Amino acid sequence: MSHILRKQALRDGLWGAGLLCCAIALICWPKEISAAVQDGLGLCYNVIIPSLFPFFILTSLVISLGLASYLGRLLEPVMRPLFHVGGACAAALALGFVGGYPVGARAALTLYESGTCTKTECERLLSFCNNSGPAFILGVVGAGIFADSRVGVLLCLVHAAASVCVGFLFRFYHWQDKDSRSQRPSPPIAARRFSVAFTDAVKGSVTSTLNICAFVVCFTVIIRLCFLSGLLPALAELLGRLFAPLGFHQEWAGRLLTGALELSSGVASLTGSGSLEGKAAMAAFLLGWAGVSVHCQVLSFLGESGLNVRTYLGGKLLHGLFSAALTTLLFRLFPLEESVSAYLAEQVDCIAGTDFHTALAISTAAAWLVFLGFFLLAALGIQKGRKTCGNRRKSML
Repeated sequence: MSHILRKQALRDGLWGAGLLCCAIALICWPKEISAAVQDGLGLCYNVIIPSLFPFFILTSLVISLGLASYLGRLLEPVMRPLFHVGGACAAALALGFVGGYPVGARAALTLYESGTCTKTECERLLSFCNNSGPAFILGVVGAGIFADSRVGVLLCLVHAAASVCVGFLFRFYHWQDKDSRSQRPSPPIAARRFSVAFTDAVKGSVTSTLNICAFVVCFTVIIRLCFLSGLLPALAELLGRLFAPLGFHQEWAGRLLTGALELSSGVASLTGSGSLEGKAAMAAFLLGWAGVSVHCQVLSFLGESGLNVRTYLGGKLLHGLFSAALTTLLFRLFPLEESVSAYLAEQVDCIAGTDFHTALAISTAAAWLVFLGFFLLAALGIQKGRKTCGNRRKSML
């Protein structure tokens, strides 16, 4: 089969047939496709733009102004032994956990382009730094999908733990590369003026946000077409028959296929029947895998960077598998029988029901809190460095 697909004429014919089928589908279901586009645009307006745009600006400023280098000096003793990357890579890891997809991948690429980390370090970082934000897991998945904030908290903790496990595993990727140890660059700190860095950050963030919105709308239409044409139900039925002896029936196969393409649609399908443990494990896998839509957003950033995409995709697959395994294990150990505090449930419900302006305000405030946290850590690192230099001078005298 692979030998046949290597032929250029056959590949061109398959692409042409696929595009022709898409054109026919657009003609047959114009109203449904228009509704899908409106749903995608609504998702971008209410969720994507307010949650990602401030963090893209923050990511660019943290790296352009040299704050990531300050943070690297402070966290080098932690990041190097644990993940075999420089301390400055902690900025991408922290922003990825707080900002959600694909802020972490964008931060890792910016670190690489600025010379703060090497190619091997960036490839290691891409395998585990691109994670879902806590607001999505707690609000949308926990309170919205499962109507139980305890599930959201469990999935959030499992998501973070699985990411750390993947990062530790990928520390052995190209272990003997010289550029990751002896030739690690040490760029100057605060090399750019704030006015230049800020304007470039805003312009770059607008472009990145529009690219992501375009992919979200595109995959919303693709999933709708797969359902209308019967392709996705047919594949789900086929997988259900193949894995029926394992208890993996058509409904679960449809959820998996939908979430493999687009995360939000996949987790939304978990509101149907099924055990809580099974649905939570499926949600954990989908959150770790992130979906082809998110992967396309990340690939649009990588472009011609020359980075190995296989480390990113392999890391996301392992993240999903680790998350599902940890969720199953925790459900066996702690069956979630105790009641959760009313305060936490109230806060999570508020997150799930936010509108555009509220979400924008919360996202901006969170971005500035992270920025201030990095600034304080950098200040502590500078102060500690000055004290160390002063002590060395005194000892030399």
